[in-house]
Amino acid sequence: MNTAPFETFSREEWRSRRAATPLTLSTADLDELRGLNDRLDLDEVESVYLPLTRLVNLHVAAVQARHRATEVFLARDLPPVPYVIGVAGSVAVGKSTTSRVLQALLARWPDHPRVSLVTTDGFLFPNAELEARNLMDRKGFPESYDVRRLLKFLNDAKSGAEIVRAPTYDHLTYDVLPSEHDVVVERPDILIVEGLNVLQVNGTTTTFVSDYFDISIYVDAEVADVRKWYVQRFNKLRETMFRRPGSYFSRYASLTDEEAEATALEIWRDINEANLVANIAPTRDRADVVLHKGPDHRVQSVRLRRL
Repeated sequence: MNTAPFETFSREEWRSRRAATPLTLSTADLDELRGLNDRLDLDEVESVYLPLTRLVNLHVAAVQARHRATEVFLARDLPPVPYVIGVAGSVAVGKSTTSRVLQALLARWPDHPRVSLVTTDGFLFPNAELEARNLMDRKGFPESYDVRRLLKFLNDAKSGAEIVRAPTYDHLTYDVLPSEHDVVVERPDILIVEGLNVLQVNGTTTTFVSDYFDISIYVDAEVADVRKWYVQRFNKLRETMFRRPGSYFSRYASLTDEEAEATALEIWRDINEANLVANIAPTRDRADVVLHKGPDHRVQSVRLRRL
């Protein structure tokens, strides 16, 4: 008998767990959800994401039943609280696409049509604060986040608050936007929280972000593959967003191809890979589900925590 807490599935083994879960996304839908480098197609949805949403649906039903049982025990109504999914992983690994696909698929289940997505980028300290703390070169590292604000957001959401607000991050200006741009979350059935360090154990608090998760997902790949994807994404951004007026990274738009690759590799090595190796990858074993991608950006295997 296998007593290990994890079970690993090949792509085809995981695909078979889809059962009769219907495909509710079209190719046109995927065009809206796909990230810059992601190999997202209907086969990837059917092989990876439909089984995953079936698992989540079963979990949500169990949590809802437990909530009703608590109401019976207390003999009073309790405010509904969201089922919270945490999605972690490196820069450029595709966790944002994973989160968007999950949101789109889960919202099509009749049991939980209200699905909200919040990224922890908005909980970074504003640039002015990072500069005051001499942390601009550590942006994305655990110490660059306002963890207490993020914990309060999750605590309010999990306490059944009717409305909670999450700050918005602007990737064009590379900064947190003023409060009038906050994301308003109105008591969803499911709340997806996506970010680099959401599984991090922060020594400055006794409560961790992951304490609020009902299930956590880690998007994984070999470091060499993520490095390649980061450089590819940097080059695409150099031709698009970096050229837009007001872009924080406009100085990179005029680089030659050789200069751009050298710059991207330097940023990757000094910031993103350093953060991945020191802070993000060590949290992988804390996840309930690990989606491991191959060099082609497609999920090759899935590891599931059974206990």
